[in-house]
Amino acid sequence: MDRSAVRTRRGPRLPALLGRLLGRPADAAATPAARRSNPDAVVDCAVYVNGKREPGRPHYADAYARSRRTRRSFVWLGLHEPGAAVMAAVGRTFGLDELSVAQALADGHRPTVQRHGDVTLLVLRTAGYVEHTELTDTSEVIDTGDVMVFLGDRFVITVRHGAAGALAPVREDIQRRAGVLAEGPWAVAYAVCARMVELYLEVSGHLERDLERVEESVFARDGSADIQHIYQLKREVVEFKRAVLPLQAPLRDLVERRDGGPPPALQRWFVDVEARLTRAVDRIGGYDDLLNSILQSRLAQLAVDQNNDMRKIAAWAAIAATQTAVAGIYGMNFAHMPELGWRYGYAAALLLMALAAVTLYRLFRRSGWL
Repeated sequence: MDRSAVRTRRGPRLPALLGRLLGRPADAAATPAARRSNPDAVVDCAVYVNGKREPGRPHYADAYARSRRTRRSFVWLGLHEPGAAVMAAVGRTFGLDELSVAQALADGHRPTVQRHGDVTLLVLRTAGYVEHTELTDTSEVIDTGDVMVFLGDRFVITVRHGAAGALAPVREDIQRRAGVLAEGPWAVAYAVCARMVELYLEVSGHLERDLERVEESVFARDGSADIQHIYQLKREVVEFKRAVLPLQAPLRDLVERRDGGPPPALQRWFVDVEARLTRAVDRIGGYDDLLNSILQSRLAQLAVDQNNDMRKIAAWAAIAATQTAVAGIYGMNFAHMPELGWRYGYAAALLLMALAAVTLYRLFRRSGWL
């Protein structure tokens, strides 16, 4: 028998034998790429073909290579607060420039749309409502973060910073809409924008209830609202406003862009997101105006209360001044003064002081000073 033929038949069995000895399947032993695993910063990674997700969760490099070999496919890589090493490796794999990698590592960006060569960067702010039993001068009501969406020809990379705005519901929802997802990476951008605007509307609903409680406490009979609490809520609304309002210009740019933007089939979906964002902006603007009115009303109440306190102090001081005047006159001890030798002079002086006090008290009560 030809020994070369024997080696040809037996050669391929060796990796499979090693795989069985190590407890791995034959294809894992034969393919080194299959042994790679995604870093901890990777929330999810998947390849989508014609709007359908392919099974498994491959390494992002393998997923990108596969998407480039398959028509009408792209890879969606989701990252949460990646480190410098992970982001640098992702940048090399997907061809991101140094500026894009540096932007992805930082947080606190302003919502914007930027073009970096063949890659479009969409930055959005995330928002979440923090549940609290009562409002204090240190209550955190709004939790904000940001999410960056890198859009290429065959990939979309989402990088999220902060706890708010998780994108798992976005992926689950868009995967049920194969017709929209078939439009490519821009379908993911639409889904992320829609989710962020939905969160804005949800947070604004919670804020409305907080404002109603504050308004009730300010205009209650006891007026127990603390101005520090109102100011803290105003600061939280301002933070929320900074996250929502700047997104108007980037969304309008995407809707009006003809080249390098969403495909025509997704234009109307972005128009719908822009309309809902306008509704959220109107709500937040109304909340800001209402908080300003509540704050001014509370300040006016405090000024009125202080004025009332000053009038009460002045009224009691006037009553005390009459007693002091009478006591001061009859305490001068001059040799020749009227009624010094009068038998009922002491009682008459006390009666005069009492009458003056009662008369002044009734006058101040009638005028509202007491």
